[in-house]
Amino acid sequence: MARILSGIQPSGQLHIGNYLGMMKPMIEQQENNELFCFIVNYHAMTTLKNAEELRRNTLEAAIDFLALGLDPDKCFFWVQSDIPEIQELSWILSCSTSLGLLERSTSYKDKIAKGITTNAGLYTYPVLMAADILMFQAEKVPVGKDQKQHLEITRDIATAFNMTYGETFILPEPVIREEVAIIPGIDGQKMSKSYGNTICMFEEEKPLRKKIMKIVTDSKGVEESKNPDTCNVFQLYKLFASPDQTADLRKRYLEGGLGYGTAKTELFEIILEYFGPYRAKREALAADPDSVRKILKQGAEKTREIAEKTLKEVRKKSGINY
Repeated sequence: MARILSGIQPSGQLHIGNYLGMMKPMIEQQENNELFCFIVNYHAMTTLKNAEELRRNTLEAAIDFLALGLDPDKCFFWVQSDIPEIQELSWILSCSTSLGLLERSTSYKDKIAKGITTNAGLYTYPVLMAADILMFQAEKVPVGKDQKQHLEITRDIATAFNMTYGETFILPEPVIREEVAIIPGIDGQKMSKSYGNTICMFEEEKPLRKKIMKIVTDSKGVEESKNPDTCNVFQLYKLFASPDQTADLRKRYLEGGLGYGTAKTELFEIILEYFGPYRAKREALAADPDSVRKILKQGAEKTREIAEKTLKEVRKKSGINY
């Protein structure tokens, strides 16, 4: 049994990229592993400046997880800000982190290139992420391909601390599902709340269809043969379809006679069908938000016991205790 940890930002409505890249694989692990799953609202503050929106998104993210099958009795499930020990560990780790390490973060550079306003939190994001992971001695961390470097930074920070103060932290290993490493958004870029190109799991039918119909394709006509491996529509379709459905659509792409409008309609239908069974549970949870808050508070209480134990050891080894 491995200790597995990952978190998700409530910086916007969660989408199918979040589901396939992090949520689904995490939920699948709760039966056979020690699972730590949390909502990273401190991280969301680097880009989200609306307090009410952050509060709403945090609760909505928790509701999504629970609706999709996360069982709080089988895992540790909490909101990042409910574990105050995280901030203390983040500061201690920052004192073992070189500026050069942070300056090499490609994620920070990419966000700046996209026009996101810079701030110290965005720059030191990898240190807080390291605190999230190392606090709970996670062995495996499911991450998107774009987050792999941050996990490497976490390992570097842990190594620096261990070399200075003695063996303290486990070095976590990334878990990347190559088949869903990068989920394309409606514009063909990586699906991201930051890019405004997402398709959300629980959108109403009309806006869901509208978004899917906007997915960027090439300009080939209906009768022309098309390459499914370079088509954003097909790449999304195969993530939800059965092998037989995928093979059939691939064949129709290659033969010609299939318009992109038809392919998009089939994608819409399969996404609607896939998430259909989860909708009723989500509606029930959304109607009783206090029950969700109670689940999160209980999860935080259980999780803090581990955080307090780790921080006690870190304080002793680093000389904070006197």
